[in-house]
Amino acid sequence: MIIAVDGPAASGKGTIARALAAHYGLPHLDTGLLYRAVAWRVLQDGGDPESESDALAACSFEDAVLSNPALKGEETGRVASIVSAHPLVRAALIKRQKSFAQQPGGAVLDGRDIGTVIAPEADAKLFVTATPQTRARRRHDEMQKAGSDGSYDKVLSDIRARDRRDMARESAPLAQAADAHLLDTTYLSIDAAVQRAIALVDERTGAKPQG
Repeated sequence: MIIAVDGPAASGKGTIARALAAHYGLPHLDTGLLYRAVAWRVLQDGGDPESESDALAACSFEDAVLSNPALKGEETGRVASIVSAHPLVRAALIKRQKSFAQQPGGAVLDGRDIGTVIAPEADAKLFVTATPQTRARRRHDEMQKAGSDGSYDKVLSDIRARDRRDMARESAPLAQAADAHLLDTTYLSIDAAVQRAIALVDERTGAKPQG
């Protein structure tokens, strides 16, 4: 069973995808980490994220890089949104993602183009979203807990800029697949959002948890 979970930044898609993976006993891949790894490599090499050649050169990273805490940083996330707009970068990483999705038994993947490009054949597709203000508040709360002093207004501005880049890029723009369930988490707690996601997947597949 393949479950595709798409949505904009800080919508809750990662949390929901991890919960679905645990519920159904499936492996999980946060595909955004792949682009964050490219972004981190570009920053480490002193490259220009706007340069497709610089970003493409950073695509040859080992899987071990995906566990680097630096990938979760705000600057890395901002740069990831830039490098992910390059068609050649997306092409370089697509095989890695498709291979994960098509492993025996299935998988849960979350990102921006899982249901539309990576796994259009997915058994269940969710498009997780929330208002920009809600997403900015969540991200700002996370930053404060991590000791960052960034302002809410700056986070909101970054969220909106990232949305524009993700939706306007020529290669695999952020979009809800025609057969994806919309899950708006604006007014839902984490537990409520997860339970709603499980119900939607069960409704589509008739699946039962493993174990």
